Amino acid sequence: MITNFDQLLDQVRTKPKKRLVAAWAVDGHTISAAALAVSNGIVEAILVGDQTKILEVCAHEKINSSLFTIVHVPEEVKAIATAVDMINNGEGDILMKGLCSSDKYMRAILNKERGLLPPKAVLSHVTVVSAPTYPKLLIVGDVAVIPAPDFNQKVAITNYVINTSKALGNERPKVAILAATEQMLPGMQACVDAAMIAKMADRGQITGADVDGPLALDVAIDKESAQTKKVTGPVAGEADCIVFPNIESGNVFFKSVTKLAKGELAALVMGAKVPCVLTSRGDSTTSKMNSIALAALMAK
Repeated sequence: MITNFDQLLDQVRTKPKKRLVAAWAVDGHTISAAALAVSNGIVEAILVGDQTKILEVCAHEKINSSLFTIVHVPEEVKAIATAVDMINNGEGDILMKGLCSSDKYMRAILNKERGLLPPKAVLSHVTVVSAPTYPKLLIVGDVAVIPAPDFNQKVAITNYVINTSKALGNERPKVAILAATEQMLPGMQACVDAAMIAKMADRGQITGADVDGPLALDVAIDKESAQTKKVTGPVAGEADCIVFPNIESGNVFFKSVTKLAKGELAALVMGAKVPCVLTSRGDSTTSKMNSIALAALMAK
């Protein structure tokens, strides 16, 4: 089982190279991450954006621009649409967000005529987090796409984190459906949804994982807290995956891990025709590189 991002890179290097298409890739973090991924033999990279800006960044960062294929589209929204078109035309296996805002990137993916969303698919965000104080990778969702997931969307998110954990070599992931408490409180919707999802897993409607909820965060990831609160089961204190009740809780969690605890992450949009790398514009080059590696692992 892959337990850190170095192991992820080693695993992806053994596989055939995927083709990365980066939308509005005119910033140092995106270009540097793409260069690292190319240099590591993980992907071939296509940068879509203003060629003058791309070459300026390459010169400033001392990156050899010949590592990439550059598609000159000098306007941001058109560059994003061009990148999506290239994926639809079979010219790429992975889409990546550059300096563009998340809403413009998502609009292009969701476009009914030219986008990447299959019929009836649920588009969601999955983040793999490496926290210095936790002994394994945590796969969490949704921290960036669905503001207030309904029950069916939470089921989809649960399946996405399970599938991602399995791709990382975990044969039976332990999934915590999060709430503010581990008690079953009927007046708290997060508790009700968590209990129903856990029961679906018990009855075989969600397969391949141990799923429990509602669980508070401390009970999900800390054995001592679980023992003190007398919460038992395979997930308590041992979670591999966390499903958050809303975007606020998920977003605060992953930014706390990365900014306060100096953790690293990899992030993808799941449910589209191909893995779509979606990191914050403020995320590090390392996190963007990790995300490319995760996308290469998940890509068909």
